[in-house]
Amino acid sequence: MRNKVIGLAERGLFASAVFILFLLLFESRLEIPVWLQPVGRMHPLLLHFPLVILLLAVGMEAFRFNKVYATNDFYQVFSSNLLLAGALSAAITVIMGLLLATEPGYTGSVVQWHKWAGVSVFLVACFIYWFRTKPWYNRAIAQTGAACMGLILIGAGHYGSVITHGADFITEPIIKTQRAAPVDFQQAMVFNDVIKPIFEQKCTTCHNPDKLKGELNLTNAEAIRQGGKSGKLFVPGKPDVSLLLRRIHLSTTEKKHMPPSGRAQLTTAEIRLLSLWVKGSAAFDKRVADLPVTDSLRFMAAAMFKPAEAAKPEFTFDAADDETVKKLNTDYRTVAALARESPALAVNLYNKAAYSPNQLRELSPVKTQVVSLNLTKLPVKDADLSLVGQFENIQKLDLNFTDITGKGLKELVPLKHLESLTLSGTKVAYTDVRDQFRAFKNLKTVTLWETPLTDTEISQLKKANPKITFIAGFDGDKSAPIKLNPPQVRNSSVIFSQQLPLKIIHPIRGVELRYTTDGSVPDSIHSAILTSQKMVDQSTSVNVKAYKPGWFSSDVATFTFYKSAYKPDSVRLLLPLNPVHQAAGAHTFFDRKLGTFNANSPAWANNWAGFRKNDMVLVSLFDKPVSLSSVALRVMIEEETSIFPPGTIEIWGGENEGNLRKLTTLTPDMPVKKSPHELKALVTSFSPQSVSCLKIIARPLKEIPAWHPNKGKQALLLVDEVFIN
Repeated sequence: MRNKVIGLAERGLFASAVFILFLLLFESRLEIPVWLQPVGRMHPLLLHFPLVILLLAVGMEAFRFNKVYATNDFYQVFSSNLLLAGALSAAITVIMGLLLATEPGYTGSVVQWHKWAGVSVFLVACFIYWFRTKPWYNRAIAQTGAACMGLILIGAGHYGSVITHGADFITEPIIKTQRAAPVDFQQAMVFNDVIKPIFEQKCTTCHNPDKLKGELNLTNAEAIRQGGKSGKLFVPGKPDVSLLLRRIHLSTTEKKHMPPSGRAQLTTAEIRLLSLWVKGSAAFDKRVADLPVTDSLRFMAAAMFKPAEAAKPEFTFDAADDETVKKLNTDYRTVAALARESPALAVNLYNKAAYSPNQLRELSPVKTQVVSLNLTKLPVKDADLSLVGQFENIQKLDLNFTDITGKGLKELVPLKHLESLTLSGTKVAYTDVRDQFRAFKNLKTVTLWETPLTDTEISQLKKANPKITFIAGFDGDKSAPIKLNPPQVRNSSVIFSQQLPLKIIHPIRGVELRYTTDGSVPDSIHSAILTSQKMVDQSTSVNVKAYKPGWFSSDVATFTFYKSAYKPDSVRLLLPLNPVHQAAGAHTFFDRKLGTFNANSPAWANNWAGFRKNDMVLVSLFDKPVSLSSVALRVMIEEETSIFPPGTIEIWGGENEGNLRKLTTLTPDMPVKKSPHELKALVTSFSPQSVSCLKIIARPLKEIPAWHPNKGKQALLLVDEVFIN
């Protein structure tokens, strides 16, 4: 039986050699059918298998003639069979690679070197296997063959890594630590120092002379001008019709999106730079400093060549007591060190509804250490500024979108270290601030956009206070653009029973909101404009971006709205909650108060009901029968703290508790290693059922996966809301 298997394997090896020779001779004429392409694409999956086997086999072959092993029949038979298995698996890998090489984009010298190195590995393996029993085959030949095999395998692996990861993949960590000397702004070139680095970081892995995906080379100016298989890369001055920008703006789910899914994607700033470069006629030989002062590309690029950072400020005051700082941190106020080992503190206050001047008074024990205070979007009055004036070392004060009018700014004059003051979105009046800024000795910047002040009044302020930079708004060509802040949701609750109008707004006038509901990123051309008439009647996740001429678009804001058509008339839990996560008991799941993920507001204090030792067994009763087709549980997922989805969810329904039938079972997907935290609605669907009693059983995951530090232990399940439809 053994000899029969060996014979079949040897005939398979010979047939593979003939087929490989056929592929090499006629590769330029071959057209691989679509159904065979997946076989070729399995090449990267299989190639590690023969590599390990062949290294072990030739290693044994090198010692085969030693006295200890020369007379050992098991050693001789095992090494022979191992070499045969390695040669066969190498043949299959080479065939897959040759099939894959027929697809577009696998051209260039590196691909050729990798191909012939792979073929050489197979040929050397065949040579050793077929001639190892010949009389002239001796120790020197065996050791030479083993050394050749090792060298060729290293070469094939190297060229393979260059194809998949780029030429600098191995040395990249070392190169990154050796930072090049910063380019002087006056000498910086638009293409070489701004645009080309984007191509090098995100594009040239696939588009280089050794791997011409789409017959496109992005390593030099001449090749970029030439374009690729699909035509010219761009039309100078016309980013909207340029292939480069069109491919970049495609959804990541599109096959032609660039860079491909799975690769490092372009950032918003990088996309903006490429668009501005094409819009400015795609110059290859122009200096950044030669661009007009008002040019947006110059404005963005200038930040890349800024001078070295100034020395960190030295503070003469002592650090505050750690216990005092800890006590001052609440759900609506954070007090934290400005930097590691710094005595200076930064304070942020949140939640408009919870604000009172007393929150400022409570900071009295650390008033010497506070150098940054953020009161944005709080109902701060002019009278409250007398409390702010007590923070003697404050340097940065944010009062954006507060209720001040400017009358109380005189209370801030004693702050001799104040350098930055933001008053955007406030109702400051010119008559109230006209003479007050002169009294500030070290004030450097004041932000005043979206205020009642007119351009004329702001110009007068600039003239009267030449040492202060007044940032008064941005109007495209006349000023450098800045980035819009994300849109905000104003619905009192994102949970609804039938329909809900989307109240998503932006605090800046004239902003256009574009949205998508398919998970893609909204763009400024194809995505729908969000209006006050937009309604949702199903659970929906909405991605929204803000756009305005002369501004950079905002980051994507994602808002999820949940439909819950029915609320039970009575609810109860049959098993106790986790002692730490009690929330409001069984009523937690229908109070329309969503839990959040916030490092400053732990789950036990944030509307989450928890289960670990006990299952979640929730019984809901309806006075009148209702027709149901789905039940969803909104859960928290954070693998770092062992918070996992339930192992299973069972939905039972019927006329009463004594007459229930199982409607459906759901086994949720588990997170993988290093997954980000997530708040997710797990939906169970079933055919419409008329029920008066609904029973939901969610079982915490019994054993945490093996990759987790707490493997084998029971996970924690957190649920904040149940949606019945």
